[in-house]
Amino acid sequence: MQHTSTQDTLVGLFVAAGITALFFLALQVSNLSALTEKDSYTITARFENSGGLKVKSPVSAAGVKIGQVSAISLDPKTYEAVVKMSIYSQYNNIPSDTTASVFTAGLLGEQYVSLEPGGSEEFLKNNGAIEITQSAIILEKAIGQFLFKSAEEKK
Repeated sequence: MQHTSTQDTLVGLFVAAGITALFFLALQVSNLSALTEKDSYTITARFENSGGLKVKSPVSAAGVKIGQVSAISLDPKTYEAVVKMSIYSQYNNIPSDTTASVFTAGLLGEQYVSLEPGGSEEFLKNNGAIEITQSAIILEKAIGQFLFKSAEEKK
């Protein structure tokens, strides 16, 4: 079997294309694919427990990604997690009485913020705040409460 330089070049290009495809797949999976910043405005929400929420976690409404988490900090006075979210500017009609909840997506447990729009005629503006929130459900805590409750019922 005789190798030609054309075959070697084609194999090299095929391998390079495969490596490039794996790189872009890794960026998509890790939420780092947004290399350019979209126009956005910032809103905040306070949670008793933000669970495994991370910076760049998705923010969605009705299952549609409308932004991402830009910062998470701890309020030293109330000991609540303060979550700042960058919402894409095309979604500038979010009612001011919207509720925010932290949910888990899929089997891998990626956390995201879900917004449930209210019925207010006023909309959230830049640096606005969501007042009604529901913290993340911690699976270990829920199982512990269930086991404790069943142990109490057996007594």
